[in-house]
Amino acid sequence: MIAVTGRRRIVWAPTLAPPDRVLTLLALALSVAGLLLVWSATRMSGDLSQLLRQAASVVLGLVLMWFVSRVDLRVLRAYVPVAYVLVLVSLAGVLTPLGVRVNGAHSWITLAPGVQFQPSEFAKVGLALAFAVPLGELRDGQGRPGFGGVVVALALAAAPIGLIALQPDLGTMLVFAAMVAGALLVSGAPKRWLLVLVAGAAGAGAAAWRLGLVRPYQIERLLVLANPGADPGGVGYNAAQARIAIGSGGLLGKGLLNGEQTAGHFVPEQHTDFIFTVAGEELGFAGATAIVLAMGALLWRGLSIARHSASPYGTVLAGAVVSWLAFQTFMNVGMTVGLMPIVGVPLPFVSYGGSATVAGLLAIGLLQAAHRTRPMQP
Repeated sequence: MIAVTGRRRIVWAPTLAPPDRVLTLLALALSVAGLLLVWSATRMSGDLSQLLRQAASVVLGLVLMWFVSRVDLRVLRAYVPVAYVLVLVSLAGVLTPLGVRVNGAHSWITLAPGVQFQPSEFAKVGLALAFAVPLGELRDGQGRPGFGGVVVALALAAAPIGLIALQPDLGTMLVFAAMVAGALLVSGAPKRWLLVLVAGAAGAGAAAWRLGLVRPYQIERLLVLANPGADPGGVGYNAAQARIAIGSGGLLGKGLLNGEQTAGHFVPEQHTDFIFTVAGEELGFAGATAIVLAMGALLWRGLSIARHSASPYGTVLAGAVVSWLAFQTFMNVGMTVGLMPIVGVPLPFVSYGGSATVAGLLAIGLLQAAHRTRPMQP
């Protein structure tokens, strides 16, 4: 099988290269840190079920990560249509009676009593796989995607983004937009397409406002970002308590399991979207910085994989995954320290949540698949 990178032909090697062990270790270290922080955030309830469910999600995610990393990138590409259809069906499913509303968004499907999953998390995996096809499969002589390829890619992204808008889940919509922008950027598509994307996002935001898809609480969160001191006992409570918890940790923190703000559950959703406040209070600036640096190193490895991938498809796939993880990290940490609005996105590998944890580790498997596929020069 022959692939084209720029104007140079490459013949796929029949074997896979060794995995990127540093990438795997970084993902594992962040997952273990997440388990410790989830334990601390939920310990006062005396119920270990959340910790055990998170541990099971990590184990399942690691198994799936290993399995995907062992699959040839060409085999993954062959199943992209199936994955994309499953994404659309599952996203549509949350709008049916199977869907469950949680925290204002109709984003969950109940499989059995006490067993739910969030299709939008796995949709990120499906979108990364599908979006890379029209941008990463170039014709002979092509150095970057043409007009038709970009249009097809944007059309593939429009359907899942539209379904997520109906939930509505603003945070996931922003993550999808970041994935699209990152994939376009690494694919070498003309920069004017990024301007088209920005204009389209602005138009979609205006349409959502006119159609009433923007909820009042989302507007209030934006107002709190502009005025952090506004209504600290009401809509600004989450942001105010998050800053207090992080600030109280000082340089080295109060010690794992010793956080007073964490034990008192002053920060809502501290085991999920606000898990970084637990790190800030109990591990201090040093520990919180270590988590951010570990994520930064993981993202750097991902960018290196995108740069050295044997095929344009692997490059775009890795670029979409890195954009996904980088944007979520930026938004999650930013909203806990008051730099970004509260939009409800988890911290990858660290926050509690089975769907997000498994999907994040699957994303590492995709990066490994792109890394392990190596060319053999003719």
